[in-house]
Amino acid sequence: MKKKLALFYVLLASLPLAAQQKVSVVDRPAMGMMVNYSSYRAPLHGGRLLKLPVGKVQPRGWLREMLNRQRDGLNGQLGTVSAWLDKRNNQWLSDKGDHGWEEVPYWLRGYSSLAYILDDETLKAEAQVWFDAVLSHLKANGELGPSGTDGDPNTPDLWAKMPMLWALQTYYEYSGDERVLTAMTNYFKWELTIPDEHFLKGLWQSKRGSDNEWSVVWLYNHTGDKSILPLIDKLHRCGVDWTLKNDLPNWHGVNVAQGFREPATYYIYNGDDQMLQAAYENHQTMRQRYGQVPGGMFGADENARLGYTDPRQGAETCAVVEQMASDEMMMGITGDPFWADHCEEVAFNTLPAALTSDMRALRYITSPNMAISDGKNHAPSIDNSLRGMLSMSPFSSRCCQHNHGMGWPYFTEHLVMATTDGGLATMLYSESETTALVSNGQEIRLTETTKYPFEEQVVLKIATSKAVDFPLYLRIPAWSDQTAISVNGTPLSNLTAANGRFVCIERTWNDGDEVVLKMPMSITTRTWQKNKSSVSVNYGPLTLSLKIAERYQQRDSRDKEIVQDDSHWQEGVDAGLWPAYEIYAASDWNYALQMDEQLPKDIQVEHRPWPTDNYPFTLENVPLQFSAKGRQIPSWGMDATGMTDLLPTCFAKRSDEVKPLQLVPMGAARLRITSFPKADVKTRIEGCE
Repeated sequence: MKKKLALFYVLLASLPLAAQQKVSVVDRPAMGMMVNYSSYRAPLHGGRLLKLPVGKVQPRGWLREMLNRQRDGLNGQLGTVSAWLDKRNNQWLSDKGDHGWEEVPYWLRGYSSLAYILDDETLKAEAQVWFDAVLSHLKANGELGPSGTDGDPNTPDLWAKMPMLWALQTYYEYSGDERVLTAMTNYFKWELTIPDEHFLKGLWQSKRGSDNEWSVVWLYNHTGDKSILPLIDKLHRCGVDWTLKNDLPNWHGVNVAQGFREPATYYIYNGDDQMLQAAYENHQTMRQRYGQVPGGMFGADENARLGYTDPRQGAETCAVVEQMASDEMMMGITGDPFWADHCEEVAFNTLPAALTSDMRALRYITSPNMAISDGKNHAPSIDNSLRGMLSMSPFSSRCCQHNHGMGWPYFTEHLVMATTDGGLATMLYSESETTALVSNGQEIRLTETTKYPFEEQVVLKIATSKAVDFPLYLRIPAWSDQTAISVNGTPLSNLTAANGRFVCIERTWNDGDEVVLKMPMSITTRTWQKNKSSVSVNYGPLTLSLKIAERYQQRDSRDKEIVQDDSHWQEGVDAGLWPAYEIYAASDWNYALQMDEQLPKDIQVEHRPWPTDNYPFTLENVPLQFSAKGRQIPSWGMDATGMTDLLPTCFAKRSDEVKPLQLVPMGAARLRITSFPKADVKTRIEGCE
C-alpha cells in the first residue's frame, strides 16, 4: 500500500500545472476556521478577511515614499508644532491637564501606525511616551483618558476615547503589551455601568459609536471575554439610528464617512443580514444625494445641504481618511471587493491632492472642481463661514491637522489581508512586501512589484522555506474586464466575468513561484445626470482632471487672514519652516469637453518617465498625461464669494474655437476641473438646466 501511495505522489508531481491547482472565480473568500490570527470568535458572525498585524505589510515604491514624506511632514513632526500636543498640562498626560482632548488620539492612531510600519526608532519612542501615560493614568472605576461631560453633567464624553482605543489596538499588535487588554476590558465594563439615558448622548459620540463597537469586537477576538459583548448592543441601542430607510440621522460629512458602517459592525454581533444591507444603503444614500461627483467622496463641505450638490462642493480631509478607514473595515466584515474598489478610488484620486507634495500643509476642504485654493471666506458657497477652508496650511483646522495621518498607514496595512480559510487576499494593489502565516502556521513572504495605479501589471512572488498549500485570492477591480493572469508563465483560463470578484488560486506553492496580473486600462467616461449631465473621464482606477497651471503664493501660517483660528503653535516654533499656501490658476480652466459619442474626442494617452523621487502625484512628476479637446465657456468663472462657480448649463455659450487640452490623474492636480460640461450644445440633454 505504501508503495502505491508513493507512486501516486510521484505521478501527481509529474502532472502539468493545470492539473495540480484549482482556479475559480468567486464573489467572496471562503469561510473557514481562522487558525493563524485572532478573528471573529463565536458567537460573532461574518468576517471574511482580517487585517494583518501592523508592520507585516511593508510598502515599497511610491507608497513608501508617501509614508517617508508623512514622517518628515506634518504628521511626523506635529508633536513639536501643535499646541494641542504640547506635553505641558496635556489632558492625556496629567489628570490636571487642560488641552489635547480630541487632538492627541486623532494624531496618535496615524502616527503610531506610521512609526511601526517604518520601524522608526524616534517615532516609536515618542508614541511610547503617550501609550505609557494612557496606561498608567487609569482610573479606579476603569475609565481611561481625561474625564469630561457632553452637555449634561451626568453624560460622560466618550468620543475622544474612541480613536485612542484604535491607537491602543495598533500598539498592542506591535508590542503585545498585556496592559492594553486589561485596560480595555476594564474600560468596557465601566461603560456598561453608565445608564442608557446618559450613555453615548451628545454632539459627536452619538453619531460615532461604531468606532467603540469595533474596539469591543477587536478585544473579544483577542480575549474571548464574553462579558463585554453586551456593550455592542448597548452602543447600537443608545447611539443615533443608522438604519433609517432612504435617510441618514446626520449629514455632517465626517459623521457620515465613519458612521454609515455602524449597522455592519452591529451585524457582527447579531447576525442580521438587514444590518449589513443598511450599511450599503447608507453609503448609497449619501452618494445619490450629494455624491454625484468623481473621486469617490461627496459634496458635504462640513454639512451636506439641500441644493448644494455641484462638484465644487467638497469633502473635509477628515472625511476622506475616515471614509478610507470605513472602506477597509467593510472589506474585512463583508469580503466584498466593492469596498476595495471604493477605497482605491478615494485614495488615488482625492487624498493626494488634499495635501502639499511635501505633506507639510493640508487643505480642509478638497473638491472635484476647484479652480482656486485660497484663504478667503467663501460662505455660503461652502458650508463654513471661516477663512482658510481652501488654503493649504499646517493649521487647516485642528481636526484635519491631527487626523489626516491615518490615511496612508491604514491603507498600507490593508494591502494584503488574511482569509479565514488559511489563505491571503490581495486587496489594494501597491508595491510591497508582506510577511504572513498561511495554512497551519507556515510563514511566507509575498512580494508585490508594480507601479499601479500608473501601470497595468502586478507581479507577485512567493518566498517560502518549504512547499505549502493555501488559497491565494486576487481581487480583480470592477473596471478591469480583460484581466489576464499567469502562474509561473502559464496563463490561467476561464476568467470570464472576473471583474469585481476574486480569482482564487488553490495550489501547493513553492519558493520562487510567480503570479502575474495584467489589468489593461482603457479610457471610459461617466455621465453625472444629476449634475447637469457633466462628464468625468477615467483611466482604469484613475479619474482625470484638467491640467491647470498652478501658481503658489506662500503665506505666513500665523496670518489669521488665510488660516483658521482654532489651531495654535507651540511656543518657540519657527513658523517660517511651516508656511501656508494659496494656489491660483495660471491658465484657463473654464472648458467644456469635446466628446465623440461616449469618449472625449481624439483623446490620447502619453506615458512619461517615472519620477526619480518616486512621488507621482504632482503636475511635474505625474507619469501619465492625456491629450483631449475642448471649448471655453466665457460665462463660467468665479461667483460672488470668489469660489469656482456652479457648472454652467447646456445653454451657456461655448466658444467656437476648439482648443487642445491636457488631462492628468486627479490626485496630481491641486487645482482641477474633473466634472466637465459637454462642448456640444446642439444636442439638448435630459436634465439640462
